[in-house]
Amino acid sequence: MLLAAASSGLAAGLDPLALIAAFGKAFNDTRYVTAIWLVLPVIGLLERHGLQERARALIAGMKGATLPRLLTGYLLLRQIISALGLTTIAGQAQTVRPLLAPMALAAADPRNEAEADRVKAMAAATDNVGLFFGEDIFIAIGSILLMKGFLEQQGIVLTPFELSVWAIPTAFAAFAIHALRLWRFGKVRR
Repeated sequence: MLLAAASSGLAAGLDPLALIAAFGKAFNDTRYVTAIWLVLPVIGLLERHGLQERARALIAGMKGATLPRLLTGYLLLRQIISALGLTTIAGQAQTVRPLLAPMALAAADPRNEAEADRVKAMAAATDNVGLFFGEDIFIAIGSILLMKGFLEQQGIVLTPFELSVWAIPTAFAAFAIHALRLWRFGKVRR
């Protein structure tokens, strides 16, 4: 990508110093986009130095920590923070793989690799359900704005707030349905 941008700049007649200045300005103007590249190595270092083992040990040491309770609690947390517009605080790379999946495995104590894979998949699904149904409550999320635009094209004028209010019952229903799925998943395993 860098090579394509450099060749385009040179073909457009920019001298090398102006090209470097353009790269610097673009990086500075969009540095929030590149922040993830700083976070991922930190997560990798934490994982290398025992983050997953500490997460497992934390759950293993708790009496009454079951897989359905752990994942239902995470589902509630994920929906709440997503409803507040904080969709990137948790997620597959930053929370599920390094923390939630090891905690779920410790709570579930799987008997074989296939069962461990199902537990990890349920942890990932819990994150997806919490994010997907929680984020529509926040009025400034892309999906609400997309629905608003589509409905306006059809002659239906609604405010983003009116749309987000209707997302609340859906989020409650998604929570109840997925919590039931988690409870059944925990019962089947016993």
